[in-house]
Amino acid sequence: MSKTHGPQPDQWVKSTYSDGNGGQCIEWAPEYARATGEFLVRDSKDPNGPTLNLTAEGFAGLVAFAKSHG
Repeated sequence: MSKTHGPQPDQWVKSTYSDGNGGQCIEWAPEYARATGEFLVRDSKDPNGPTLNLTAEGFAGLVAFAKSHG
């Protein structure tokens, strides 16, 4: 994981695969991804913490993993 340098996303969206009870919650920044091609993922409970920076392929792999383990 790394901190993103430069402009930060204005809008983060909670993943539909997140636990709705305040448990495992991840967010991603779809507008930022559309604008830059960089997919950012973070822990919603630690919004100032590190972000995971993924390529489109890496993000697709993460989504596929979540679907297969959800």
